[in-house]
Amino acid sequence: MELTETNTLIIGAGPAGLAVAGRLRRLNQPFVLLEKDARLTPTWHAHYDRLHLHTVREHSGLPHFPIPESYPRYLSRTQVIEYWETYARHFNIEPKFHQEVISVKRDGEAWRTETRTGEVYRSENAIVCTGYNRVPHRPRWPGEEAFAGPIVHSVDYRNGEPFRGKCVLIIGMGNTGAELAIDLHEHGAEPWISVRQPVNIVAKEFRGRATQPTAIFLSHLPDWLTDRIARWAQRQAIGDLSAYGLPTPPLAPSAQLRTTARVPVIDVGTVDLIRRGKVKILPGIERFHEKTIAFTDGRELPFNAVIAATGFRSKIEDFVENAAPLLNERGHPRGLWSDDPRYRGLYFLGFELPTAGILRGIKLDSEKIVRHLLS
Repeated sequence: MELTETNTLIIGAGPAGLAVAGRLRRLNQPFVLLEKDARLTPTWHAHYDRLHLHTVREHSGLPHFPIPESYPRYLSRTQVIEYWETYARHFNIEPKFHQEVISVKRDGEAWRTETRTGEVYRSENAIVCTGYNRVPHRPRWPGEEAFAGPIVHSVDYRNGEPFRGKCVLIIGMGNTGAELAIDLHEHGAEPWISVRQPVNIVAKEFRGRATQPTAIFLSHLPDWLTDRIARWAQRQAIGDLSAYGLPTPPLAPSAQLRTTARVPVIDVGTVDLIRRGKVKILPGIERFHEKTIAFTDGRELPFNAVIAATGFRSKIEDFVENAAPLLNERGHPRGLWSDDPRYRGLYFLGFELPTAGILRGIKLDSEKIVRHLLS
């Protein structure tokens, strides 16, 4: 095994890894950046075609290099990737590709990291930037093996063209499920969404103002006041969708994110399609049959295909030794670092879900991490 020693090892060349690498490069601090794929930000290359940021340009950039004003207010998937590639060139960030990390463990006063190809790295600091969407979460449902149509995870969805003219069930209504319903409708499919629990939906813009800057302002207020304003804005912009199978959740969108880490759905047109009957809502699944699916309300309906928009898991415990004490019930790190001496020098970036947007959070949190490891 070849051993490489470095002061700081960064694992993952997505936006979080690039952010901390950019800060370290600007301070002339040495680091090594590992990426398991053959290119930067591989997750974003794999996302569905219609994806756009829900956060505005001015609050979505990485440190010390704002997104140019020539870009639109909400960047498309390809524009985001283009910006990140430009960022890497600007700071001369050159990841080591095809380096899938399989083990990070304590080695004396340092961290020993091993990759699947046999490389070994020893570093004072290890910054895990693999993201909360590293591994697709694919539940199993009774009878699914008998279903005649395809059952695919949203990670494998690109656009609705293969589903044209088909009746498609989307399982799960997070931001991905809600947007895939629009895409399927626009490609001539008949989309339905199976929803097990109430969904918090907020408008992308309210009365001409983007939601994100408002969320930034509200983040400075007491939680009770933020929740009250958020609930009022939700009622005004979205209204009551109970008649369509979407009851109002007990928690305000801000309270839900703060207490459960469940991100509200940012509406980009799904609500209008639901009200118009172009997208229909169903409850949870009881059982699959060959050509039909039975639901918990007693209905049984025919479907040609199923898309599981059931989210992802970070699975940090798969490669970081003794990570369990650092993780919450959702498997995400409890903080950017731990004060426990056993974990000195181990950092996590890109796992927080702030109300004002994850990319803005990455920019702010990367500064905290760099300050801490240099202190």
